[in-house]
Amino acid sequence: MSRHDPDVSLLAKAETLVEALPYLQRYAGQTFVVKYGGHAMGDPAAAEDFAEDIVLLKAVGINPVVVHGGGPQIGAMLKKLGVTSEFVGGLRVTDKETADVAEMVLGAINKQIVGWIAAEDGRAVGLSGKDAGLVLAEKVAHREADPNRGIERNVDLGFVGEPVKVDRTIIDTLSASGVIPVIAPIAPDASGQTYNINADTMAGAIAAALGASRLFLLTDVAGVLDKAGELLTDLDPAKIAALRDDGTITGGMIPKLETCVTAVEGGVDAAVILDGRVPHVMLVEVFTARGAGTLVHK
Repeated sequence: MSRHDPDVSLLAKAETLVEALPYLQRYAGQTFVVKYGGHAMGDPAAAEDFAEDIVLLKAVGINPVVVHGGGPQIGAMLKKLGVTSEFVGGLRVTDKETADVAEMVLGAINKQIVGWIAAEDGRAVGLSGKDAGLVLAEKVAHREADPNRGIERNVDLGFVGEPVKVDRTIIDTLSASGVIPVIAPIAPDASGQTYNINADTMAGAIAAALGASRLFLLTDVAGVLDKAGELLTDLDPAKIAALRDDGTITGGMIPKLETCVTAVEGGVDAAVILDGRVPHVMLVEVFTARGAGTLVHK
């Protein structure tokens, strides 16, 4: 091959960049809220890919905001300490001991993610809902069907909260300074009591407050699957309600999709559930026509 003959692999890379161009133009200056969680967090290669993606998004003019979970890590620490957990509707019942363990583990994860981003030459700052009045929470009031009486009953989830107010000031300040906020899902109520918040719920509330273009929920499943195990790529609130009613959606996927619906109804353009174990899955979703995962729109 002469020096003037095109290199096929280089041409393929150029085509990829050209395909990405309209998406780069569309999302420049927009905010993406990325919830990072699941077992993918424990895979060093997946963590490196994730950090690279976040740094790349920032480099091309998008403002990523990371909200992380830590369910598997919290579960592992509780098991190590001999503390048993109960789940109701996909949410962990959290007593004082569990809440303290969760805050400790989430704090460690928070700084770990900041370190991953720094290793890819990105600038990140770790926060929680406690910092700069970012999130005000209140105790979750949870109801479920009583199988013995056929009626709904109140279930006390302990120190589990939900966001009732988000002050975006600190996020705007950091993003405008070229810094990527990394947020742990804990927040105080009006009296100062700390609550553990489902990370999906936290991310959705922050995405709505920011008017984000996209909310990405990175987890350890491919997305929403039908009863045959096939990926459902496009959903709206009506379809989600029907899938829940017929038992297709169960367990931890319920609060994820509730988060998606609340986010898009609150002003987020679209929410996407993605498999965080797939290398560079966010880039595939954002910068290609094919996309990935399950997209939820209004």
